[in-house]
Amino acid sequence: MSTPSSAASTYTDLNGLASLKNAPTSPEAIRAVSQQVEALFLQMMLKSMRDASAEDGETDSNETSMYEDMFDKQVALTLSKHTDLGIARLFERQLDAKTPTAPAAHSAAPRIGPQAPGAHADGRSGGHPTSDAVTPQHAAQFVSAVLPTIRRAAASLGVNPMGLLAQAALETGWGTRMARTADGTPSLNMFGIKAGEDWNGARAVADTVEFSGGIATQRRTAFRAYGSIEESVNDFANLLGNSPRYREAIAAGGNAQAYVHSIARSGYATDPEYGNKLNEILNGGTLRAALGARTTAL
Repeated sequence: MSTPSSAASTYTDLNGLASLKNAPTSPEAIRAVSQQVEALFLQMMLKSMRDASAEDGETDSNETSMYEDMFDKQVALTLSKHTDLGIARLFERQLDAKTPTAPAAHSAAPRIGPQAPGAHADGRSGGHPTSDAVTPQHAAQFVSAVLPTIRRAAASLGVNPMGLLAQAALETGWGTRMARTADGTPSLNMFGIKAGEDWNGARAVADTVEFSGGIATQRRTAFRAYGSIEESVNDFANLLGNSPRYREAIAAGGNAQAYVHSIARSGYATDPEYGNKLNEILNGGTLRAALGARTTAL
């Protein structure tokens, strides 16, 4: 039986296309659908090139046009399977962000996924999904895993831990998306800090979306990798405490709402909706339910 990744090897393969529609949601199915979208884009591009190169007053016969169209469609599909134009990967990431993820059963640590939602250099972030399909159980597991360390870091900075917790939830998709190292180990990078030239520790690489002038651009980015959640949170606290850029965020003190507003204004994120997304998590039902579940468990 053919898998979704091998389905529709020719543009006339209707059975292959149907299998994509009926296939269960999986990384392979998402990848195959993304390739089909990229193929459609290439078809439109090839058609535009043919139209632009056609001489005025001259038209091909119906038979020639038909065969050219068939050829263009097959070339587009083949290119999408063997050439990385970036379109399929971008669409694949968008689909994957909307795919519900099951919670890790009986796990004390958050479940880690392959993608990184944002990107930071000296605290500058890229794009972030507005919210992730996360179950209450998984959100509670994430909060239980990170909150004790976040409380200690927040106390050292003199800020409300809820602001940091909302930021960690946004940056990691409640623990479902983090960059992984070359051997597949999760980076445990709670705040998406990039690995610049001054970083001497382990690294993890992932595709990210950066915004410049309101325009989103896809990039391949190296992130810092840590041996524990505590290392990651402490590194983030050092970043905030040692950079004048985040002085206003620290000055927010016990006001979590003021913290998320200030951290967004500081330039931590290139995502123009970063502040709104932090507010959505900070004041949302998912965080309240996760905190409530943790209190009940204690």
